[in-house]
Amino acid sequence: MRPIPFILCLAAASVLAAPGIAQAHMTPPVVYLSDRDAVVGMTAGAKKHFVREVKLTPEEQRAIASQSGWQADEPFYRFYLGRGEDGKIVSAVTFLTEFTIHGPMRVAVALGPDGKVKDARIIEVTEEISTWVKPLAAGGFLQQFVGRDSRGSFAVPASHAASQENMVHFYGEVTARLIHRGAILFDTAFLKRGEM
Repeated sequence: MRPIPFILCLAAASVLAAPGIAQAHMTPPVVYLSDRDAVVGMTAGAKKHFVREVKLTPEEQRAIASQSGWQADEPFYRFYLGRGEDGKIVSAVTFLTEFTIHGPMRVAVALGPDGKVKDARIIEVTEEISTWVKPLAAGGFLQQFVGRDSRGSFAVPASHAASQENMVHFYGEVTARLIHRGAILFDTAFLKRGEM
């Protein structure tokens, strides 16, 4: 009879300790660039800035899933629009996050009025992820996606995979997915709707 209360006490102790164990793996965030600095830098030449929140229709969500396999199911997506003196879009910046086993990774994507990627920057990762992302940020990895639109390939080249350790390649793929999602959102929310 005695083992059952002991097992119950042990189970209760493990449940109470579980939040502490889960938090022990999370590492502090590393901010590479503030949102404000990203928007200002990625909308260079803009004279006015606006914020537009976009809610995708169920039909648009299905079309995105069919095109890319990505479930764009956030309640809304926010774009920071930089417009020139003539009122035309210079670039639109959106921030996207993917949650990985090592914590969240956040990327900013700037898109031109033609829907092509103008710039991409890593905004924030966890300290643990930072170790694997540094070679990507320092090596010009993000620049290979400039000029691609939502229909372009965002695959990480095999030559990159062969020369890097597995986790660097993994976070390269995460980064590429986030940039591609930014292009898809802009194409869906602005170009296909004719809202420029």
